[in-house]
Formats: sequence, C-alpha cells, structure tokens
Amino acid sequence: MPFTTREIESPDAVTRVAAADTAVRQSDDDIGEKMVLNMGPSHPATHGVLRLVLELDGEIITKATPDIGFLHRGDEKIAENMQYNQFVPYTDRLDYLAPLSNNVAYALAVEKLMGWEVPARGKAIRTICCETSRISSHLMGLGAMALDLGAMTVFLYTFTEREKLYDLFELLTGARFTTSYTRVGGQIRDLPEGFIPQLKKFLEDFGPSLNECDRLLTRNKIFVDRTKDVGVIAKVRAIAYALSGPNLRGSGIDHDLRRKHPYLIWCGLRKCARACESCAK
Repeated sequence: MPFTTREIESPDAVTRVAAADTAVRQSDDDIGEKMVLNMGPSHPATHGVLRLVLELDGEIITKATPDIGFLHRGDEKIAENMQYNQFVPYTDRLDYLAPLSNNVAYALAVEKLMGWEVPARGKAIRTICCETSRISSHLMGLGAMALDLGAMTVFLYTFTEREKLYDLFELLTGARFTTSYTRVGGQIRDLPEGFIPQLKKFLEDFGPSLNECDRLLTRNKIFVDRTKDVGVIAKVRAIAYALSGPNLRGSGIDHDLRRKHPYLIWCGLRKCARACESCAK
C-alpha cells in the first residue's frame, strides 16, 4: 500500500489521528471537548502488545485506532544464523498460545523444502499436538473475550479445561508453555505411557464443559448486545487482510483452511468422525 508524504513525515498514530480529526472538524467545533489517550502497547487489558489510540468524549470512546506491529522480533533474521532445528524454540514464541502448532508448521515447511516425509505415527502425533493446541488457544480467546465483556464464569470454565490440556502438554513435552517438542524429521520423543488414556479422559469431560459455555454465552442477551454488529469486517477487507478461521467466516466467506487444504492425517480423522456419527445414529 503506497504511503503519503504526510504519513512518512508523521508516522506516529497519535499524530495521524489528530491530523485526521482536525481535517473533518467544522470551524465552530469545540475542540476542547475530546481527549486523545494511549492504551498500551503494554496494557493488561489488551492480552498482548497492542496499542490503541483512543479518542474520548468524557467516558465514551468515540474512536479507537489500532497501532500494530510491536511484537515482531526479527525472527527471520535470527533464523539466518542457525541450523534448522536450532530455530524450533523461537517458533514457540511466535504464537505463545499455540506453541505446539507453530513447532509443527515450521517443521513441515522445512521438510517440504527437503522433500522429506515423516512416518505415519509421527504424522498422528503431530496432528494430536496441533488439534489439542488449537483447543487450548481457542479456550484462551473465548475465556478472555467473555471476561472482557463481563462473563467471568465462562473465563473460569475455559481456563479450567485449559489447565487440563497444559497437564497433557507437560506430560508430553516436559514443559507447559514453550514446548519445543517437534523437530525437523520427527519429534524429540514418542508419546509417554499414559498420555492417550489421559487425552481420552479429557475429551470425555470437555464436551459437557464446552456445552455449558455455549449455554452461558450464545443466547445471553448481555453478550449478544455487546458483540452483535460490533467490529464488522467487510468481505473485501477480510480478504485484503488475509484473515482466516472464524474471523473470515464471520465476514460471510465460507472457507475452512483445514477442509480446503488438509494437513497430515486430519482428512483421515474427519472420515473416522463421520463414520462414528453414522454408527451412533
């Protein structure tokens, strides 16, 4: 996207907001009524290093301008001076809510360059890592969003389930947070004894807990009033931003990356799930 001379000369978000605000104001406006305030980039309510430039009219936020880009650490440049497997711990920190998924994605990219393919058991273990990591990440997102909207009970439910997953991750990798479990060509170790029974136990208990969260939120009037028609992203903008997952589907684009481009053994798991559903009926 081309930059204007003004944006190059004054890249700070506060300056841009103030300049844009001045341009649209009428000459007889009372400019003393509103205040521009920084929120972040290190603010406990943003769940990350997000900076928001807020325009306040008393206690009402009349404008919020996100100023992103504070998390980039130059990982690509760091990787240039490392062997492939030495970079694995850095992938944990690219998205610290789903480190196991990042380990796998990076290893798959390198293996594609090498022309390698891991054995079937390795693919199964990696798929388990990715899907449990996905659940953990979504639990964090759902719980934190509910807490921000005033639903503390949902936060407690989701974090209870997330802790159970962290126990599984610790059993599997030796760490709860920054796992560094996958390696180019395989994993650091096989599944430990007792992992599969504990995973099955988690999945049995997780369904009812997720249903409880659904009952607490989905048709809750307060939750609906605070989210419906808020932060709507148009289809064109969603594609331009390269959104994926629920955000993309929320913009009205029917696209599921795992269904369009299945990874490892995920396609086989879907077939097994459909077969189990048919048997249950």
